[in-house]
Amino acid sequence: MELYLDLHSQPCRSVFLLAKVIGIPFEFKLVELSAGQQYSEEFGKINVMRKVPVMKDGSFVLTESVAILKYMLQKHSSSLADHWYPADLQQRARVNEYLSWQHMNLRAHGSKVFLLKALFPVIMGSEVPKEKMDAAVQDLNQSLQMLEDKFLQNKPFIVGDKISVADLVAIVEIIQPVATGLDVFEGRQKLTAWRERVKKALGEKLFAEAHEVIMKVGSLPQQMQNNSNLEMLKPKFQKLFS
Repeated sequence: MELYLDLHSQPCRSVFLLAKVIGIPFEFKLVELSAGQQYSEEFGKINVMRKVPVMKDGSFVLTESVAILKYMLQKHSSSLADHWYPADLQQRARVNEYLSWQHMNLRAHGSKVFLLKALFPVIMGSEVPKEKMDAAVQDLNQSLQMLEDKFLQNKPFIVGDKISVADLVAIVEIIQPVATGLDVFEGRQKLTAWRERVKKALGEKLFAEAHEVIMKVGSLPQQMQNNSNLEMLKPKFQKLFS
């Protein structure tokens, strides 16, 4: 199996973490987003959408992180601990419920904060307007509150007493804005305790390995300075944040 990844990307980290933690052998194929490698002719032959992650299992190529996660879980279900993607109909439905919800909520809002804080000044050549940043952080806080109130409630993990792929997807999204210096865990004891349980379940060393790149995001603007794709990104940012 080949996995095309850049660990700056939270969906890439979820795929990387799952493959590592459940012991799927794979070849790591780096697609350096800050260098514009996703726009190369070579990568375009693998994924016409020019996004990562991409999984190549023999001749079978699959895009979209949630689809890749489910593929890996289902392919290896016979040797996999059930709690990752429970066989029980209702518990699995709870996992799928979270995976469906997160796209337009925690993922969307955490990504927006990350883009505004880490990339907007580089691509647009100006500071983020305060009202835009305040609104983005407010939306993120609402999603975090929903994660606590609706999905975690008083459980150790999103689906009961043990970690599932839902927790894995949630934590990588939360770390994205954290890497820019926003402490989303401040004043959130329930979320903080859950984070520590997730880190322990994944293994502190593996968790640190997966997030090493994103936690050095401060160096990303310098890496992108000579990127010829910056001008191409400017209209996209204007459209996103106008």
